[in-house]
Amino acid sequence: MLSKKSSLTAAGAAFLLLSLAACGTSNPGTLQGDGTATPPTASIVCAIDGATSAVSLGTAGSFAILSKTGITDVYASAITGDVGTSPITGAALLLTCGEVTGNIYVVDAAGPLPCAVNDATSLTAAVGDMETAYLDAEGRVSPNFTELGAGEIGGLTLVPGLYKWGTGLLISTDVTLSGGPDDVWIFQVAGTMNQASATRVTLTGGAQARNIFWQVAGAVTIGTTAHFEGVVLAKTLIAVNTGASVNGRLLAQTAVTLQMNAVTQPSP
Repeated sequence: MLSKKSSLTAAGAAFLLLSLAACGTSNPGTLQGDGTATPPTASIVCAIDGATSAVSLGTAGSFAILSKTGITDVYASAITGDVGTSPITGAALLLTCGEVTGNIYVVDAAGPLPCAVNDATSLTAAVGDMETAYLDAEGRVSPNFTELGAGEIGGLTLVPGLYKWGTGLLISTDVTLSGGPDDVWIFQVAGTMNQASATRVTLTGGAQARNIFWQVAGAVTIGTTAHFEGVVLAKTLIAVNTGASVNGRLLAQTAVTLQMNAVTQPSP
């Protein structure tokens, strides 16, 4: 049962009826008094009773960036939080010490000097926890929304809940996540995820990046100068294009590529 109603231009009973019917769609239209419909004039915001529980990241939750096959970088990026790659050699981690406010963890002596910390044991555990978190997010059932917007969420305001797409996901214009500080969003994406250049993921109402999980089976691309919020759990590549910023974590089961980016781990 819905706990809040959508915000549209129609009034009275028609407003309520349309709000109830349109939850989960990005193209509701506006019901007129004569029974006709006009194109949509506002985004749907529907709230779902019941809480979605957060995905446990385990020791992977201490990393701003964690990958299995390396981290490339076009200088200069600014990373706030720990960075690591495993099982590949530290030679595949191309950030410099001055670009990272935090620790750089590698599995051998080939990492960036003089700051790299050789700790294969901890990295193995963190990568295992990253993989477990991915499976947890992927395995959540009974989604609140399925195939929302046919895979296009640009322009929408999204409430907390579990979202599922059987294909890819596009963010072609700004998208807003609206909820409280303890609310959780989980996005299950079976294909790729692409955020267009110069677009923003914006949080309102006290929503926190640490409670937003993007589980993506395909490659993830964050466009040039875009701003992204949340924890990316990627089965493959995460590519952050030139000048883009991230408030969250980039946890990739292949590589992470950076190009003069700012990546800041979320507040605990």
